[in-house]
Formats: sequence, structure tokens, C-alpha cells
Amino acid sequence: MAFNNPGVPWSEVERIASGRPPVPGDGNDAPAWSRKREGYGGAPADLRVPRRRDDGGDRIRAPYAELHVHSNFSFLDGASHPETLVEEAARLELDALVLTDHDGVYGAVRFNDAARELGVRVGFGAELSLDLPAPQAGEPDPKGSHLLVIARQQDGYHRLCRVISRAQLAGGAKGRPVYDLDELAGELAGHVIVLTGCRKGPVRRALAEHGP
Repeated sequence: MAFNNPGVPWSEVERIASGRPPVPGDGNDAPAWSRKREGYGGAPADLRVPRRRDDGGDRIRAPYAELHVHSNFSFLDGASHPETLVEEAARLELDALVLTDHDGVYGAVRFNDAARELGVRVGFGAELSLDLPAPQAGEPDPKGSHLLVIARQQDGYHRLCRVISRAQLAGGAKGRPVYDLDELAGELAGHVIVLTGCRKGPVRRALAEHGP
């Protein structure tokens, strides 16, 4: 007996293993798609109950916001769905969570839908891939450096989306955005926050190459 079943995406394997039911309308958030994704409504029961920040006892809770988060839209780097990240942030009572996928804001709508229902403060940014010599699709640790940015307010988000779109078009191939540093500076200055903690960021690279 032989089997010739089609390949199963990792996202489907993860869904089956976690016991989550399939979403019948799981299409895309773009207006052109005829099959739309249903709105978020799958929050676990324990997260639907309002939680107190202070339990009245001796527990000391340190304020904490996670500013560098990848979802499963960052292939080979993130594993969890945007909704799952928000659910875990609510369970851990984080002060805020910022989604920073590679060269895009692919999970922003799902992320925001879940955050709105669960009352989690969120932000949006991206990890921009600079100086890529070739497409990074399928590469676990591609060459190049990263610039990790978080959008300031709505205008910053719009500007970030514009520079990412232009970079993706300029690259001419999937997985190889080409950013112009002068354009990045002109478009994003004052409208994004640049973080220095990225493993392949310019600050860490300068310290590694030239010392403190």
C-alpha cells in the first residue's frame, strides 16, 4: 500500500498538534481576497475574566514590555501565531507587546484584533534586513545586518509600511528587500524608535568588530 498525500504546511501541523479547530474563513486580510478571515474570537476562558494587576498580597510585579517579538510570519525565526502571542502576553500580564516581524507587518491585523479583545497594549514595528547579498527565503541565518524599528503613532506606521513596500519592490525577488539608507533616514526620522538590542544590529556589530 502506498500513499501520495500532498505536503502539509508547518502551520497546519502546529494547529493539529495544539488541538485548535480549523478556521473556515481563514483567507487574508487584504481587500482583494474573496475569502476573508473571521475576526478574533477564540480567547481562552481564563483570559476573558478581567485580571487585577495587584492581587493584594505580597507578590511584587515588575513592569515589563516585550519590544522584539517575531510571529510565525517570520519564517525560521518565529513560531507562534500573532493571536497566540497576545494571549500569552495577557496570561503573563505584560505591560505591552510589540510585533516586529522581518521586513513586513503581515500579522498586524490579527495581532491587533486579539489585543483589542484581551485588553493588551501593543505596538508595531519591523526588523529590516540590510545588505542582503541574496534572497533570504529558507535561510536559517542569512547574511546581512538588521535594523529594528518601532513605529511612533499612526503616521510612523504608515511611513514604515511605505519604505518596506518600496524595498520589497526594489529587490526584485522574494525574500530580498533592498533598503536605501538615505531614504530610511529621510522617511523615518522622528517617526520610529530604533532599538539597539538586535543580535545582528549595527551597535552590536560595531562592538564586535571594534570593541567598546
